[in-house]
Amino acid sequence: MKSIEVEGKSVEEALNKALIEFRTDKNNVNVEVLDHGSKGLFNVIGVKPVKIRVSYKYDYIEEARGFISKMLECMEIEANINIKEENDTIVINLSGDKMGVIIGYRGETLDSIQYLVSLIVNKVHELPHKKVILDTENYRRKREETLRGVAIKTAGKVKSAKRPFKLEPMNPYERRIIHSALQGDTFVNTYSEGEEPFRRVVIELKKDL
Repeated sequence: MKSIEVEGKSVEEALNKALIEFRTDKNNVNVEVLDHGSKGLFNVIGVKPVKIRVSYKYDYIEEARGFISKMLECMEIEANINIKEENDTIVINLSGDKMGVIIGYRGETLDSIQYLVSLIVNKVHELPHKKVILDTENYRRKREETLRGVAIKTAGKVKSAKRPFKLEPMNPYERRIIHSALQGDTFVNTYSEGEEPFRRVVIELKKDL
């Protein structure tokens, strides 16, 4: 966590300098007094400034919770928000009614919200980056199982027809699932083609077959 040492005539003055540096308010920092300083003789001889160490205080979980709560309120959706931190990952799970609205078409809304939450969580660039995973109703696990099934089924078609097949456009996360599902296959290769958001996976027979 970033910290700076600042001097001033008083703790308050030194703190104000630090807050200007951090561009924040005192509620978001921790303050440690390193030296209380000395007024010296007649406030002239032997004057020694106050010295403090100020570090940024940031609650990733509360920032994520606050943003999601406001977003759900604007969408008029009531949901329970469960957030936990695992290593450098913030895992968020929403539960309640109208979760289909949160998921959106093929998870597009869910992915968009996840992206926005990630921006909020990582807005302080001086602090360690946190990965954000947003899920509801185990959608991501179910979607992964579906995509793996699609990958294996399509690979079977490629082997039978002996020609390549193109899958529907997918986001980078979903394309990675397809590539991963077939990376150990003896008979087919996978690659991506096209530009976002229409980039798609192509499954083809290996050249040496």
